[in-house]
Amino acid sequence: MEAAEVARRIINDLKSRGHQAFLVGGCVRDLLLGKNPKDYDVTTDARPDEVTSLFPRSDLVGVQFGVVLVRDDGAQVEVATFRSDHAYIDGRHPAQVHFETDPRQDVLRRDFTINALLLDPVNNQVLDFVGGRDDLVAGVVRAIGDPETRFLEDHLRLLRAVRFAARLGYRIEPATLEAIQRLHGLILKVSAERIRDELIRILTEGGARRGFELLDETGLLADILPEIAAMKGVSQPPEYHPEGDVWTHTLIMLEKLHEPGITLALGVLLHDVGKPPTFRVAERIRFDGHVEQGVKMAEAILYRLRFSNEQIRQVSALVANHMRFKDVPQMKESTLKRFLRLEKFPEHLELHRIDCLSSHGRLDNYEIVKHRMDELPAEQLKPKPLITGDDLIAAGYPSGPLFARILAAVEDAQLEARIETPEQAMALVRAHFPLNG
Repeated sequence: MEAAEVARRIINDLKSRGHQAFLVGGCVRDLLLGKNPKDYDVTTDARPDEVTSLFPRSDLVGVQFGVVLVRDDGAQVEVATFRSDHAYIDGRHPAQVHFETDPRQDVLRRDFTINALLLDPVNNQVLDFVGGRDDLVAGVVRAIGDPETRFLEDHLRLLRAVRFAARLGYRIEPATLEAIQRLHGLILKVSAERIRDELIRILTEGGARRGFELLDETGLLADILPEIAAMKGVSQPPEYHPEGDVWTHTLIMLEKLHEPGITLALGVLLHDVGKPPTFRVAERIRFDGHVEQGVKMAEAILYRLRFSNEQIRQVSALVANHMRFKDVPQMKESTLKRFLRLEKFPEHLELHRIDCLSSHGRLDNYEIVKHRMDELPAEQLKPKPLITGDDLIAAGYPSGPLFARILAAVEDAQLEARIETPEQAMALVRAHFPLNG
């Protein structure tokens, strides 16, 4: 069952028992914009115990805040009791909440006007106590009430304002923007995990370039990603990068992302992170060792933001290999095939394509690689080994570090179609690695 249908059923059941109940938040915003909501939330005057008794397949997930998770046929909907919040003490949670019967009181404690609309799906009536519909029409992200109060209540709202403006293509209302610029340092009090999740959304939900421009404009970028802020003003060789400095190049790449996976988006953001600390001018602008430096920096950034080990490995690989495409025309067949079989290689290829289109514009090597990917079946990229370590032992070779060199040499020859059988493989071994050598 779809979450929209579950939410509608919940509202109908609550209203049939004399309660007020509405869709609320992002789902209402998206519905009014003609978009398909990812999640549906319901707000009601029913108390949590009333909700759980009415919907047996439910769990209290925020009992102190009156939040119940209702499940039905694989879909789930959060149902929250109207409340007002009092005295936020940690920049995230109110010290005390008070359950309300008036939906207006519930709306006034929310973050932005466009997220504070209520919708009765039964009669399609919208309740707007804070001017959210006007701001949707005008394309404005505006804090409810006093912006400073809203950001002091929950510091993550500083980043959320940027995310909504970027994703929707909206501007941030001047008083709200000024409050973010004044209070941006509070973001350092927010947990790395919460910052990470907002950054993921900024990078992947659309409007990534606009998002990072706003992060820079508000001061948030230097707080949470100083390594990216350091890209500004770092010149690049104009013959390869006519678009400008490292920051401009990265912004253009972010703009070309289309529904990317998180590791590709992070690869785009971080692929040149090693350039600022390796910048020097000799006979020309140089970034000697920027790839190796970039890998170290990318790993440190992602570890700091609590990304998973798997994500860190993939992004590190993207940074480490993004310059290898320039060598494709000169690569041996075995080297090229090993390159093409890197894990999640399509992400490497897409990063290279965007990199080229955001700089010199030449896609020669991209086309070479794409053509080879299309024509090479998997069994040619990674064929079954012709011999193994056991075969070498049987032939009288003592086990040890030499095995890796021998097997690599055999695989090179196999990938280059110089040998095709185990017998030919052993002949090659004896010729290049004689037992009495």
